[in-house]
Amino acid sequence: MLNASRLELPQPPSLRRGFHNARNLRTGATGRSIGCVGVGFYGPLGPAVHFGVSFDLADTLARYAALTVRVGLNVRAGQPVFISSPIEAAPFTRLAAAEAYRAGASLVDVAWFDDEVALARYRLAAKDSFSEYPVWFAQGRRAAGEAGAAFLSISGENPDLLAGQDPDSIAAATRASRTHNHALQELLSSNRSNWSVVAFPTRAWAAKVTGRNDDAGLESLWMHIISATRLDAPDPVSAWEEHLRALEARRDEINARRFRSLRFTGPGTNLHVRLPDAHLWRGGRAVTTGGQVFAPNLPTEEIFTLPSRDGVDGTVRATKPLSYAGTLIEDITLTFKDGECVQANATRNEDALIRLLDTDAGARRLGEVALVSNSGAVARTNTLFFNTLYDENAACHLALGNAYPFTVEGGADMSKDAFAAAGGNTSMTHVDFMIGDATVNVDGLTADGDSIPILREGEFVALG
Repeated sequence: MLNASRLELPQPPSLRRGFHNARNLRTGATGRSIGCVGVGFYGPLGPAVHFGVSFDLADTLARYAALTVRVGLNVRAGQPVFISSPIEAAPFTRLAAAEAYRAGASLVDVAWFDDEVALARYRLAAKDSFSEYPVWFAQGRRAAGEAGAAFLSISGENPDLLAGQDPDSIAAATRASRTHNHALQELLSSNRSNWSVVAFPTRAWAAKVTGRNDDAGLESLWMHIISATRLDAPDPVSAWEEHLRALEARRDEINARRFRSLRFTGPGTNLHVRLPDAHLWRGGRAVTTGGQVFAPNLPTEEIFTLPSRDGVDGTVRATKPLSYAGTLIEDITLTFKDGECVQANATRNEDALIRLLDTDAGARRLGEVALVSNSGAVARTNTLFFNTLYDENAACHLALGNAYPFTVEGGADMSKDAFAAAGGNTSMTHVDFMIGDATVNVDGLTADGDSIPILREGEFVALG
């Protein structure tokens, strides 16, 4: 599951309340020569983004906003809502804010961020300045979380944004953000408040996915997003309710088996993952410690739990590239011994992978193991999204770093020492990478030593 750490920005938001808020921005519509319904976005300095699509984008955005607020966040009356959003997503963000108010939100606050401003920092800022972070911003979000705010993160960043930039600067900025936002990450990872992550197609992201930096490329990505999020259903909210129930039924079936461990096998992969005795499989809807139901990721196709922090052995090959901190890491292979990654290789940006593993002591261990069918809504698009939210929901995956307390019985009330004793890993980071496809099989091993097939050629099988 793409976790609450996605809600921390890798750099300070470039547009914030008090500088340029939503009232400073305006949208406009324009026709396109190919007969598209266009939406233009304009900032204080003039045109910033302009795109067109051949379907009713206004209706799509309205349905998407309703789905995000009603199913993803499930905002309750009187609850404040905090949104982090790229400026290109402003038309959608405004609709989500309005939908939140309709649901009873007491206040909706938006932090805007901009790839170009972030890139300017890496190109022009002093090399010794990247450890700086707006502490007030982290403190304000933590206070909001402690007060019961809901958090919505809208992704859409350019996967290649920081290609060619100084890796030490990227590492320093990422470390500063994680350090200052760690308290909020712990709060949300413990489900003390409701949160959700969704995506909005941007031109740069679409160009990477489709190879076309034009309206046709953007429309193609939109069509994939619409399909994966079930926005093409007559009633998307009802379609999601049905899908979430199906995920929960599968989760319950796996939980009932009480597997002691999992074995992943396939080309370049032979990995044994021990599960803590008190592990809990999660998937579908989550529940806050106060009893509020929400869907942390839209889309979601996974069921997941935590591995034992010292019980992972063998080698695993990533089946998709990893987009991490603005850098694309390709062809990852990791070898584990007694839970720790002892060897890491990648054919592209291996240095970024090593920096990720060196984040802290827990970054070389696993915090999540997730099972995903190859025939799910995201996988059926047959698309490499270069976006963790989407790619992780098309394939089985693992996560380096922090484990979710709610994936072990009583975990939300455990101290850090008790959580570690129960098998949980702790880290400032949580980064998912994909290891599944049609060539990978997964077996569950019981306490009696029986091996039971769970997935064959990427598909769930009847447990029998």
